[in-house]
Amino acid sequence: MLRSMYSGIGGMKNFQTKLDVIGNNIANVNTYGFKKGRTIFKDLVSQQISGASAATAARGGTNPKQVGLGSTLGAIDTVQTQGSLQTTGRSLDLAISGDGFFIVRDGNNDYLTRAGNFYLDNQGYLVNQDGLYVIGIGGGKIQIPNTAKSISIGADGKVTYVVDGNSTPQTAGQIALAKLQNPEGLEKVGNNLFQVTTNSGGMNNIAPGTNGAGTIVPGALEMSNVDLSEEFTEMIVAQRGFQANTRIITTSDQILEELVNLKR
Repeated sequence: MLRSMYSGIGGMKNFQTKLDVIGNNIANVNTYGFKKGRTIFKDLVSQQISGASAATAARGGTNPKQVGLGSTLGAIDTVQTQGSLQTTGRSLDLAISGDGFFIVRDGNNDYLTRAGNFYLDNQGYLVNQDGLYVIGIGGGKIQIPNTAKSISIGADGKVTYVVDGNSTPQTAGQIALAKLQNPEGLEKVGNNLFQVTTNSGGMNNIAPGTNGAGTIVPGALEMSNVDLSEEFTEMIVAQRGFQANTRIITTSDQILEELVNLKR
């Protein structure tokens, strides 16, 4: 069989994966806090036809002769660039300007998210859309009494409220952020959540605006960082790459057909 046929098959699989990643990016173009994916290829091992030779007194050196055996998937990156901020005016909608993630808790498990559309449950705890508790400084939950008249959240994450008959603001807690050494090493687990991995670095618990963490923008949400024009361009590139690899297989098949017909 021809090497080019197997190279074409590998190329088709790679571009199919690229189209899958692009499709997921486009599907999440309006998902709050979504971080787009990026597909990277790398070449496979090359078959050695002949090695390099050094120059001698009688003859100059020669370069190695190699035949590549196609490409394979190198990486699928999560691009952790800042998405644009959309003003909502809602006091419990929070965005992060800069690095860092909100920490939310499901039972004994902590997760990270950039989606700051938070709510209050029936007990006054600050939660996300799936009921996961928003974690504050020190690792505790943030609870606001039912008697609270108004709620305010500052750029430093401090949650204050005012109750009837008392004009002095009371502090319910301070929202914590997590800043990791390698945020691109985080693993997506769905529902706008990330979890730490062995390559992301450990999760810390710091105040917004400290130790390199970003600040909180109340009344706003971070949009997806997907650029539709870029995704459509990459889609065309992937489609043409897929088509070109199918042509390699078709041409290789025609050559094999000619070889088979030599017997007739």
